[in-house]
Amino acid sequence: MQEKQTKNSRRKFLKNAAIAGGSFFIVPRHVLGRGYIPPSDKMNLASIGAGGKGWGDIRNAWNEGKENVVALCDIDTNMCKEAIEKFPKAKFYKDFRKMLEEMKDEIDGVTISAPDHIHGVAAMTAMQLGIHVYVQKPLTHNIYEARQLTEGARKYKIVSQMGNQGASNPGQHQMTKWFHDDLIGTVHTVHVWTNRPVWPQGIPVPTQKMPLPKQISAADWDLFIGPAKPVEYHPLYHPFKWRGWWNFGTGALGDMGCHLIDPPFRVLQLGYPTEVACSVGQVFTKDWIPEHIPEGCPPSSTSQIKFEATDVNPSPVTLKWYDGGMRPFHPELIPVEDEIGEGANGVMMVGDKGIMTCGTYGRNPKVYRKGEPTLTMPADYNSSNPYVDMPEYGHHTHWTDACKAGFGSMKHKALTSSFDYSGPMTETVLMGNLAIRSYALGNLNKKGRMDYYGRKKLLWNGADMKVTNFEEANQFVGREYREGWKLI
Repeated sequence: MQEKQTKNSRRKFLKNAAIAGGSFFIVPRHVLGRGYIPPSDKMNLASIGAGGKGWGDIRNAWNEGKENVVALCDIDTNMCKEAIEKFPKAKFYKDFRKMLEEMKDEIDGVTISAPDHIHGVAAMTAMQLGIHVYVQKPLTHNIYEARQLTEGARKYKIVSQMGNQGASNPGQHQMTKWFHDDLIGTVHTVHVWTNRPVWPQGIPVPTQKMPLPKQISAADWDLFIGPAKPVEYHPLYHPFKWRGWWNFGTGALGDMGCHLIDPPFRVLQLGYPTEVACSVGQVFTKDWIPEHIPEGCPPSSTSQIKFEATDVNPSPVTLKWYDGGMRPFHPELIPVEDEIGEGANGVMMVGDKGIMTCGTYGRNPKVYRKGEPTLTMPADYNSSNPYVDMPEYGHHTHWTDACKAGFGSMKHKALTSSFDYSGPMTETVLMGNLAIRSYALGNLNKKGRMDYYGRKKLLWNGADMKVTNFEEANQFVGREYREGWKLI
């Protein structure tokens, strides 16, 4: 009976937790009652997608043993070999739905680092069971899912964090301070660029039937497909290369947008976009007729996303995104010997008094003004930051600490990428993909060439999640789900 009560008390673990007066006492969990935990206790963590980036996520959340790892889930035992060896006592699963259901009274928080198409369903399933969630970027595969997770975290009182670790980089706090000190004035244009994709993209859909790797069964592959449209296994889908296919991934924007768009979105306090347009690189395998591959993300693209003025920035903002190795031209105000951003990836916020730049994760922020010396991060800026020496700026530990403090606590409110923030930001990132997928809409004409009818500026009603001037584009706001994998 006592064991059953202990497990039941775990099901809503940490929800609305609060320790009176901020004091810390070592008190047995059953004395505190349902939904409370002594601050000295450890979280029980699970991982969905325990290989690749998932290995880093669960390792960082475990924090050298300050928390427990009780369960791991992955369809590929080769990919998650390090996690299995590191946490031999953790129960291993192939199906996250089975793991969450069987261990719902034991798991307190879960890191979700599976491919993009799994994020929404896995996170919602966990949240509905009262399990706190850390979800890799991009938060979701599509805009609808991002909105549902944002609202779901509030509804189910879940402490949430997206894995765009640069959000916890003190460099972003410095950029915000420089902006509020009016060093660059009012911003009107933002440039954001990346060298992604660094995987095959813009290539024909694979048609050759390939054998499954020995460690993956047909049932495992079905679990990989999850909510997506079923396709036969191919090494161009797994591992890693799933990013280049809309069925599973979100392309270059999904991979790097939540890292690189984060600084301007945060500094300028941007809201929902008002419009989006794009241009996409073409692929030719025969003379004169470009390939039409709507199933795949393009080899390169540019998007232009517009925002209204905000309380802190009294000007509309145009955000210009470049991928596939393209980037903006070097502005006159920045010395020619200075690299913009980090070269292959970067951000420039252009104001009427100056330009502010940074690299990936908000690294190496700088301010350029005419006739003034270049401003860089103060050498002692991080000296008082207790997380400065932790992996990824302590982004995972911020989350586990907030889980222990409880939903609505000061630590929860101080999270740099809870879904209240990262949900709307992810929607902005995925607006570019909505435009790119609309751009590919077309019909084959009598000459055997495509007549494209989706290549237009899309006007956006953010509150209603709806394109208002081209109805067919709205099919890309969400997706169709396979039976058994729906986002409820």
